[in-house]
Amino acid sequence: MGNDIERFLGYVNDGLLCCICRDVLERPLQAPCEHAFCASCIPVYNNCPEDRQTLAVTDLKALHRYMRNELSRLQIQCKNDRSGCEMVCSLGSIDKHEKECEYGCMSCINAGCPVQFERRHLDSHLVVCEHRSRECPNGCGYGILSAEDLQHNCIALRTELELLRSEVIYRVKEAKLEMDSRLDSQRRHMVLKGSLYRQRQKS
Repeated sequence: MGNDIERFLGYVNDGLLCCICRDVLERPLQAPCEHAFCASCIPVYNNCPEDRQTLAVTDLKALHRYMRNELSRLQIQCKNDRSGCEMVCSLGSIDKHEKECEYGCMSCINAGCPVQFERRHLDSHLVVCEHRSRECPNGCGYGILSAEDLQHNCIALRTELELLRSEVIYRVKEAKLEMDSRLDSQRRHMVLKGSLYRQRQKS
């Protein structure tokens, strides 16, 4: 099926309508007789529905460039207009808008949550979502996802975090000492080279 013609503003050239569904062409294909169809409408036909000429799928080609450009420029309302979206943009850019439209339906981003809502309500849902991640109230930093997670061992986690922190600090210090040693070695080398150069200049 094509793009619902009722969503378009202004005049739509008949040549941009699918000869089968009579809506505005979607992923258009053109027969040798120059009649155009939506890619999803034409495969079931062995003849052109307009002039009955024999038609094979291999005969179908992309729409002429000037027609594709004209199609792309048509002004269309967002599919979420009934939910409150007032956006009107070109057919060529409507997909991008609808993927980001704040009135579009989406699923919660938290794993395991089945709730769906309009994109604009995401932040308010995340605040109350039963599947949201919360930090342990005892301050160990553990992410709480369910009631079972409340039974975790804070002391063991704190110990593990402290060990990890100590190991990171130790490795950073080691890397700094090694870097300082290399820089010191390079400085000595440069001083020696400078001294040799000056001696050669004098002799």
